[in-house]
Amino acid sequence: MRDQSQRPTLPIQAGSVGFIHGRQDSLPDGDDAGEDAAADIAISEWESRAITADMADHGLRLDKALAKWVPEFSRSYLQALLEQGAVLVNGKAGSKASAKVKAGDAVAVELRPTQQSQAFLPQDIPLDVVYEDAYLCIINKPAGMVVHPAPGNWSGTLLNALLARDAKAAQLPRAGIVHRLDKDTSGLMVVARERQTMDALVKLIAARDVHRNYVALAHKPWSGDATKTVAHPIGRDPRNRLRMAVVDLAQHPGKAARTDFRLLANADEGCLVYCSLHTGRTHQIRVHMASLGHPLVADALYGGSAAAGLERQGLHALRLAFVHPVTGQGMSWFAPPPQDMAQAMENWDIRYNLQELA
Repeated sequence: MRDQSQRPTLPIQAGSVGFIHGRQDSLPDGDDAGEDAAADIAISEWESRAITADMADHGLRLDKALAKWVPEFSRSYLQALLEQGAVLVNGKAGSKASAKVKAGDAVAVELRPTQQSQAFLPQDIPLDVVYEDAYLCIINKPAGMVVHPAPGNWSGTLLNALLARDAKAAQLPRAGIVHRLDKDTSGLMVVARERQTMDALVKLIAARDVHRNYVALAHKPWSGDATKTVAHPIGRDPRNRLRMAVVDLAQHPGKAARTDFRLLANADEGCLVYCSLHTGRTHQIRVHMASLGHPLVADALYGGSAAAGLERQGLHALRLAFVHPVTGQGMSWFAPPPQDMAQAMENWDIRYNLQELA
């Protein structure tokens, strides 16, 4: 018989199931991330498992046997442990996934933490909180910070910072995050601090009752009307699945999208534009500005390049406004662009007083 007497109790991180399995809590119009992590997030320290293979295991591939013995972890995670030498068969490491198990084999498994397993752990990362009450907070996100853990960015995210800052965040799906900003976009975001508020904010966003305004620094001087509305659908670029594009819904999947643009100032090299979102599609402003022939500064994905001393995309969430879902009070917040974008504007001799937009 298989001996499982040494199986330890796994330390489960509070709230982890909600983050991974709570598909109903996925962010509106955002890219999902980390769904293959499964229960791997439960590992915060190395754990040992000792198993003795019985006759029912005889002849099984080792990776299939491991999946049978340690069913709460994904096959890909267990295969990674094999590659790391963390699985010993009769005291020896290095067995291949295709190796056959024999009855009586003594198998020891070190359940090691992976990048994914630590993605939902608290990290003491300073945040610029511009407003907070018992129900929600408003964050001024810096450029370079990823909002939610995903491949290539399993730590150092806004979610990790929220888990460290607020004990209640661990009880909420995605630590209360209800919408996203791209990694290299700076500016204002709302985060819920309790579940009813989170549900209410999601509904406000879906109803387009959360007003989000941005400033964009883009290539080429603006021409024509000072105000323009772009109402082109957005979907995955059929030629490059890593980016979004304006699409013809008769030929490609996508969603309706609308952005209002207003010229604030022109320069010889480009323009400063005020952007108002009516929908919240992935990369919406970046795609719509590129469709107008004005890719954002330093936005290489959509045709931009570094300019004016700015090396991250020239986009900042300047203003956020909505009716508080609990108090019913109309509220708005304003955050001026950070130093790198302000310096880029100065380098192009753009001196528009953005405080007028508060």
